[in-house]
Amino acid sequence: MKADFAMLINGRQVIGTEQGFDVLNPATESVIVNCNAASAEQLNDAVAAAQTAFKRWQYSSDAERKQALHRIADSIEAHAETLATLVVQEQGKPMFLAQAEVGGAVAWTRYAAELDIPVEVVEDSEHKRIEVHHKPLGVVGSITPWNWPLMIAIWHIMPALRAGNTIVCKPSSLTPLSTLKLFELMNEQLPAGVVNIVLGSSVIGDLMTEHTGISKVIFTGSTPVGQKIMRNASSNLKRLTLELGGNDAGIVLPDANIEKIAEAIFQTAFLNMGQTCAALKRLYVHDSLYDGLCKKLVEIAQAQTLGDGLEAGTTFGPVQNKKQLQYVEALVNDAREQGAKVLCGGKAVEGNGYFYPPTIVSEISDGVRLVDEEQFGPVLPVIRYSDIEDVIDRANASAEGLGGSVWSSNLEQAQQIAQRLECGTAWVNGHAEVLPHAPFGGCKMSGFGVEFGLAGLLEYTQSQTININK
Repeated sequence: MKADFAMLINGRQVIGTEQGFDVLNPATESVIVNCNAASAEQLNDAVAAAQTAFKRWQYSSDAERKQALHRIADSIEAHAETLATLVVQEQGKPMFLAQAEVGGAVAWTRYAAELDIPVEVVEDSEHKRIEVHHKPLGVVGSITPWNWPLMIAIWHIMPALRAGNTIVCKPSSLTPLSTLKLFELMNEQLPAGVVNIVLGSSVIGDLMTEHTGISKVIFTGSTPVGQKIMRNASSNLKRLTLELGGNDAGIVLPDANIEKIAEAIFQTAFLNMGQTCAALKRLYVHDSLYDGLCKKLVEIAQAQTLGDGLEAGTTFGPVQNKKQLQYVEALVNDAREQGAKVLCGGKAVEGNGYFYPPTIVSEISDGVRLVDEEQFGPVLPVIRYSDIEDVIDRANASAEGLGGSVWSSNLEQAQQIAQRLECGTAWVNGHAEVLPHAPFGGCKMSGFGVEFGLAGLLEYTQSQTININK
């Protein structure tokens, strides 16, 4: 394993002592690097380092933390090209999207830096003053997925640091490289032990979620893993933020202008080749617009250029890994067998790489796996409806509740319908947009807790009431 891709424990680069694993480029299936997994002892070392660093970091001033995060943002900007290239190589997305991921990392870091943690005065009378303060929790365990490896690490880590916590992170073993580089850059700006990163499979993740030295776990990933984390976290009643799977529904009302919305629907459904938790996953279109919108979506899909994200002109990259590609293939094949029409795409590209073209599937309905399950890939089922009340019920029938959207020229009606969707975020004439100042999280089986904004920052704190008798 190259030293550039070593773990970081207590401010020093460390090579894992457990079995190695290959990190592949999904566009070529070639090995980028072989990494070594951490041992249980090395994880314990990382937690111990974070606990020791917390003793001082928790008392660092707001000004000190803000300055540190701005220095980190400066360093990310200075290494933007390297980080974007690593994201393309390990994750597969086109370079323009990787550059946007790095740019977003900078913006989110600067936003977190400028957040202020409020002190609420609930009483200030002649004889008493009562204040509510927010104190850091301790060691935060961050477990990140493979779809937005750099961006989601930033989402987890920066508010935790701003609130005065220390970090132990385990990135996905499929995409650890950009996160390793990020930790290297952060370590240059922070005291030793404030940020630590270990590598490994779900074995290390399980040990983290059970570890009594970790006070909070934030996890982005699948619902079954989130459920397992909840069980493991009972060891010391860890705080949890779980951003889990979503099967987001979009509803196109009969007054929508398909010429205006088709591109936005396509881009939010196929963002990162559909490998985005809050992407539009199932599209309900009124009978009167159904054929016309399907046609427009097919035109946009067929205009995409599949290829290696490092190649100029590529607009659509591969699925990140073989297992996910096989799952997407199985869903589309099942839809065919159920009588659905594949209007474009629908078959993996032959040759090296996990390429699957953007695929539009019509004449499909609820009860088919492609509609009922989260595909997390480059396929969009388009479903007919005729009755508004019926389609709201169908949109809400999913066990997941991450996001949803309504597309219409009538904003008042669209908002009324959006507010009836059972999801953490409902968009009108948009989807999948997340912003650093707008709280984001799921309901039902999509998890709990929020990220972003002041609400997201306070998830990394424990409130303490100070009751003063004058």
